[in-house]
Amino acid sequence: MFDEFRMKIAKNTIVSLRYKLTDAQNNVIEEPDSPMVYLHGGYDGTFPKIETMLDGQDVGYEATIQLEPNEAFGDYDPELLKIEPRVRFPEPLEVGMQFEGVPEAEAQEGAEAASLAAEVDDGDEDTLIYTVTDVADNQVVLDGNHPLAGMALRFWVQVEDIREATRNEIENGHPEGAESFIFGMPNDQDGDDEEDLDSLLDNSTLNNPNPRTLH
Repeated sequence: MFDEFRMKIAKNTIVSLRYKLTDAQNNVIEEPDSPMVYLHGGYDGTFPKIETMLDGQDVGYEATIQLEPNEAFGDYDPELLKIEPRVRFPEPLEVGMQFEGVPEAEAQEGAEAASLAAEVDDGDEDTLIYTVTDVADNQVVLDGNHPLAGMALRFWVQVEDIREATRNEIENGHPEGAESFIFGMPNDQDGDDEEDLDSLLDNSTLNNPNPRTLH
């Protein structure tokens, strides 16, 4: 009878979820010490297939589920691989650095680095995150694909805690006091905590070269 009164995962509940992410061959990709916390109910806090599996479950529930590429980070798109002149980038530049948009040069003869601008259509709300995958003497290779694009992924999950979401959390679409993650991947819906490319370049910095992501 006690189970009837235990809170279950439903729309507008905050879920704390421990997880382990592996590839289809069970090679561990990520197994963080702390749980991810997300707002359940179609707020893009995690993948839809995982939300469907968790719906109606309670604390202690655990399961393993496999997601195909189209259910996770999509198929790999070779058209998102770009090569840009290195002179357009600030120094130091390292493999693994990430930033929004595509750099576009404004020629400045004699300058150590030209200013950069995001090459993003005005109507495109889904700004890509490009990762530096190779740095040569004169060129930089950028990849707009998620590092796990094209991969089938397996998730082991265990529900650690469930509570009702506050009104503010529902309005904001994510838990208070915590970033919204898709299994360690920052959710790009909220741009308030992100610097745009122009700002990053003005400060001669790029995004954290070691971000907490799924790769």
